[in-house]
Amino acid sequence: MADGGEEEIPRDAMVIKELLKSMSVEDYEPRVVNQFLELLYRYVADVLTDAHVYSEHASKSTVDSDDVKLAIQSKVNFSFSQPPPREVLLELARSRNKVPLPKSIAGAGIPLPPEQDTLISPNYQLAIPRRQISQPAEETEEDEEATDSITNPNPSRDLPQGTPQRVSFPIVAKHPR
Repeated sequence: MADGGEEEIPRDAMVIKELLKSMSVEDYEPRVVNQFLELLYRYVADVLTDAHVYSEHASKSTVDSDDVKLAIQSKVNFSFSQPPPREVLLELARSRNKVPLPKSIAGAGIPLPPEQDTLISPNYQLAIPRRQISQPAEETEEDEEATDSITNPNPSRDLPQGTPQRVSFPIVAKHPR
């Protein structure tokens, strides 16, 4: 134990605690320090691994500060993105706000937008394979018409046998009235 009655903690953990204190963070769980340390170690390991790759690519025998700077710059460019300028965001908001909101459907419960603006219209299709019915040789003309109406409900559409038939089912919410 240290002189102050506190158990000894690693220097990196003390630095994290001092950083939190400098940012006026007084109340935090002790695990926060460990999480910051894990983040710090992982970030440093990633940067050094990238620096080693850059050094090997440049055919250098050792990693130098330029490799580390390049690795850090690469992390910053790909990990952290800068927000667009304020003017761009304001223009985007103006153009978006020019489009009026859709009218809502009056009814019991939560008001919903018009049906064409909702996600409750048909949103999937089933591929139903067409059945093949074996026909006996002595089949009459009436039996052929009956069989044809079973295998092909729409005789005007002559599709090859085995072609899947697509069927859509609307998902309709039933509103009590």
